[in-house]
Amino acid sequence: MNLNQLMPTTVDIARQAGEKIMKVYNSADFSVEHKDDNSPLTAADLASHHHIVDALAALTPQYPVLSEENASELPFEERSQWQTYWLVDPLDGTKEFIKRNDEFSILIALVHDNIPVLGVVHAPVLKTTWFACKGSGAFKRTGDDTASISVRATGSPLSVVGSRSHASAGLQAFLENIGEHELVSMGSILKACMVAEGTADIYPRIGLTSEWDTAAAQIIVEEAGGHFTRTDMQPLRYNTKESLLNPHFFVFGKDYRDWSQYLQ
Repeated sequence: MNLNQLMPTTVDIARQAGEKIMKVYNSADFSVEHKDDNSPLTAADLASHHHIVDALAALTPQYPVLSEENASELPFEERSQWQTYWLVDPLDGTKEFIKRNDEFSILIALVHDNIPVLGVVHAPVLKTTWFACKGSGAFKRTGDDTASISVRATGSPLSVVGSRSHASAGLQAFLENIGEHELVSMGSILKACMVAEGTADIYPRIGLTSEWDTAAAQIIVEEAGGHFTRTDMQPLRYNTKESLLNPHFFVFGKDYRDWSQYLQ
């Protein structure tokens, strides 16, 4: 498995999926359906899903693909046997997409032995892609310009990035406990990318997410020198249980701190 060989094509797949999403986004109108869990679904989600799944199957037919849009078809008894697989969110931030506030992204991760080893986050409206693979550092591409990125040392006041659509009472309590801070609201996993590129100190997620929401950003943050942990400060791992829901988590930069002490 040569991650550096896989990376350029994976970035291209994400950017191509972004083009398909933008065709729907720029249309005069699009319909919104709701899945069994009441989460929204649009034609853009499905167009991106089909493109990514087909492209990854052609790229690495030996690795299965788990996408948000096919997860219900893959029981744990089957996927628990996987050592290496692709984990995809074809449109992270569907609520932001529907609101047309531009803060949504495509997420593609390669997971090996329950740990993400390659990740791509592409924000099509922003024309920006963050990507990394294990041992090779993290990068940000804006347009045709690519630069390495790294987390920063914790600033003062603390720069906290939080959810625009999923603020919780737990987050409010955490913010009260950490003292002086500046809060920036942002949609989708772009919050974690802000930590990875050194424009925010911490992203506390005191709320529900799924594994496809985090894997791509986790390897980017870690390769940028940061940390992506559960709120008990233990490592976040993938495909270890029947449920695909994540525990609550912290994404933070260079300085290791036990952020759990500030929880309610």
